[in-house]
Amino acid sequence: MNSKSRGTVALFGGTFDPVHNGHIQSAIELNKRLLLDELRFLPCHRPVHRAKPGCNSEQRLAMVTLAVESEFSDSASANGKDAQVTTVRVDDREMQRDGKSYSIETIEEVRKEIGDEVSLIWVMGTDSFAGFDQWYRWQDFLALAHIVVIKRPDSFLPTEGAIAELIETSSAKSCDELKQCSAGLVWFESLKPFPISATAIRHDIAAGKTVASHNRLGEHVPAVVLNYIEEHQLYR
Repeated sequence: MNSKSRGTVALFGGTFDPVHNGHIQSAIELNKRLLLDELRFLPCHRPVHRAKPGCNSEQRLAMVTLAVESEFSDSASANGKDAQVTTVRVDDREMQRDGKSYSIETIEEVRKEIGDEVSLIWVMGTDSFAGFDQWYRWQDFLALAHIVVIKRPDSFLPTEGAIAELIETSSAKSCDELKQCSAGLVWFESLKPFPISATAIRHDIAAGKTVASHNRLGEHVPAVVLNYIEEHQLYR
């Protein structure tokens, strides 16, 4: 696509079941590394490659919206929270579609909206990228977007086969290249590890642990999200 990109948009997808401070930290770090113009949290309605989420789509969307409004609003910045992102918002388009959430359909929609010149980035973890060749129409991704893979210490990539070939032929030499063209590159980014997962958070809540009795919940989940979980008695 066009080699003179005007702006960079990143799509940060996930089930966010629930959204936690690791997701927030990743969004902040990605912008610092990639100098994004916009980052969109993209909650998945019906994931294809993982188990059914513990909460319904409306609840997960509500939690992501609360977290983004709390952590990235103008008032948060005024209070000293340096989000380092020009625009952070929630994109709920997958929640509005019936059926399974196919990422390539989302990318096609966004590309039509932002035009051909904008650099579009799809963010995924190493574990997802290792099985990327099993995704629906995976061969079409790089014609429309870049892929930024967040490295995870407990995940490994194939050394042969389709994914190994994709890494060999499409890897960027530096993250600066992502701004020089609008699609077509794969870039690996190492972010600060976050010491908890959504699975662990759900386990703690199911075990009856509360913010008052378990510091890990209070430290690792935004307060507005914990309040929502308590109010709606989620993950019990």
